[in-house]
Amino acid sequence: MTVEGRLPDPGDALTGVEMFSGLDPDVRQRVIQAAVPRTYRKGQLLFVENDPGESLIVLKRGAVMVFRTAPTGERAVLSVIRPPDTIGEVSLLDGAARSASAEAIEDCQALALSRHAFIELVHQNPRILDAVMRSLGQLIRRLTEQNADHVFLDLPGRVAKTLVRLAGETTAPMVTIELNQSQLAEMAGGSRQSVNQAIGSFASRGWLRTEGRRIVVTDLSALRRRAGMPDR
Repeated sequence: MTVEGRLPDPGDALTGVEMFSGLDPDVRQRVIQAAVPRTYRKGQLLFVENDPGESLIVLKRGAVMVFRTAPTGERAVLSVIRPPDTIGEVSLLDGAARSASAEAIEDCQALALSRHAFIELVHQNPRILDAVMRSLGQLIRRLTEQNADHVFLDLPGRVAKTLVRLAGETTAPMVTIELNQSQLAEMAGGSRQSVNQAIGSFASRGWLRTEGRRIVVTDLSALRRRAGMPDR
C-alpha cells in the first residue's frame, strides 16, 4: 500500500530531474501540480511486473531496486535507482504493462505523474522526448553492461561492482550500505553462499566490514579496482 503525503519543498520538487530540466518555470509548476507526492517504506513494492503502466515515478529520496522475476521465483536485478532519476518511462511511452517490478530498498519519497498528464506534457513540450530518449539509452547501456559483466567478470568482481554502484557518487572515506545478503546476491547474480564468501574475502583484505545487516565499505578504491572500474 502506498502512503501519500507532502514533500518538503513542492516548488523545487523537480530540481535535478533531467527530463524536466529544459522546461520553463511555469510549465514545471504545472508538472508539479499534476503529480502526486508519494512515500514508500523500505521493502515496499512500488509496482509489480505486468501491472498497468499508469505513472512515471520521479524519485526524490531513497533508493529503488528494479528487477525481473523468473517462474522459479528467482530475481534478476536490472538496476538500482537513486534521486533524481525516474522510473517507468517505457510503460508510459508504449502504454503496455510494466516490464519489471520495483521495490524500495530504502525509505523513499517520490512524485507520481499519470500517463495522461505525461503524454499531454510531451505533446505540449516536444523537447521532453529528447530527455526520454536519453533515459532509455542509459537503460539500454546499463543492461548491455550488465550482460557483459556476467561474461567477463567473476562473481567477486560482480559483487565488488555492485557495492561500488550502491555507494553512489560519495567521496566519503567510509560508506554504509544497508542491504541483506539475499538482495546483494540478486544484484550480483550469484548464490547467497557464494556472495557471502566474496564479502568475507573482501573483509579479510580490509576493504569492508559487516555489521549485522549492514556493510561498511572502508576502501572503495580497492573495490573499484577489483571490479575492473577506473579509480577516481
